[in-house]
Amino acid sequence: VQLQASGGGLVQAGDSLRLSCAASGRASNNYFMGWFRQAPGKEREFVASIHWIGGSTTYADSVRGRFIMSRDNARNTVYLQMNGLKPEDTAVYYCAAHGLGTVFAVSSYDYWGQGTLVTVSS
Repeated sequence: VQLQASGGGLVQAGDSLRLSCAASGRASNNYFMGWFRQAPGKEREFVASIHWIGGSTTYADSVRGRFIMSRDNARNTVYLQMNGLKPEDTAVYYCAAHGLGTVFAVSSYDYWGQGTLVTVSS
């Protein structure tokens, strides 16, 4: 499984961005996809997850109501629509394919994309 994330960039506070993550192949135990982010000097943190089949989503409290995760099964692609961006959203964003365990934990994900940088200026 290879994941290719794209869509990051430099925006101003209040702007929107949409991140994409294209997956080539899917492991048999991969039912969820997740987005994580890592700000400089901080640990990687959960942002959102989605179930490939049912489409159910889960969000971190810090982004709920502003970010929307979606998927296109035909394209094997997941998206993260980020609205109302804040400077504290600045981070490298990673998509990941879940394997086993809670969707909130980094250790539950077996495959990771290369990351895409989102910078939000005030």
